[in-house]
Amino acid sequence: MSLNIGGPYEVASRHVKRKAPAAEHEISMTAGDFTRWMYRGGRPNRLAQIMNRASAIVFARGIAHDYLVTLEVMGRRSGQRISLPLVMVIVGGQRYLISMLGENAGWVRNVRAAGGKAVLRHGRREDVRLEEITVDERAPVLKAYLQRAPGARPHVAVDKDAPLSEFERIAATIPVFRVHADRSG
Repeated sequence: MSLNIGGPYEVASRHVKRKAPAAEHEISMTAGDFTRWMYRGGRPNRLAQIMNRASAIVFARGIAHDYLVTLEVMGRRSGQRISLPLVMVIVGGQRYLISMLGENAGWVRNVRAAGGKAVLRHGRREDVRLEEITVDERAPVLKAYLQRAPGARPHVAVDKDAPLSEFERIAATIPVFRVHADRSG
């Protein structure tokens, strides 16, 4: 039994719940809109931070697919180890990490400040050196990345099936790092 108390609320027994909005006022949010909302302003909101922490733990343990890794890098301001989940792609036998949020992503600035020194985790710990590749090398890597990372698609202004020339057009705005094993320890 429901009791209409006026306004957008409805009382059913002891529970008050919000009514669905009227059709002319409905707001629809796609998965891409939600993903962009979680990273509005190029930074993860609280929900994205929680989800990233959980993903980083799972990826580091090696439970997920082998292309899902946890990157650990020293924070340029805090000096603390920062861990975050990333999607790694392999193109031409080389491994790459891509910043879906562009130049101003915190991990990109931290990697640059650390001289490329970082750690990758996926069931094991691997000391790595990340080398930023030139803009003219990025297009095929970006295309492979969007094929592999559906969560990145809302942040990149090119369709995953677009021709390489479209990826060349946006390559300067998306940092791409080649992963090298760091044998120096």
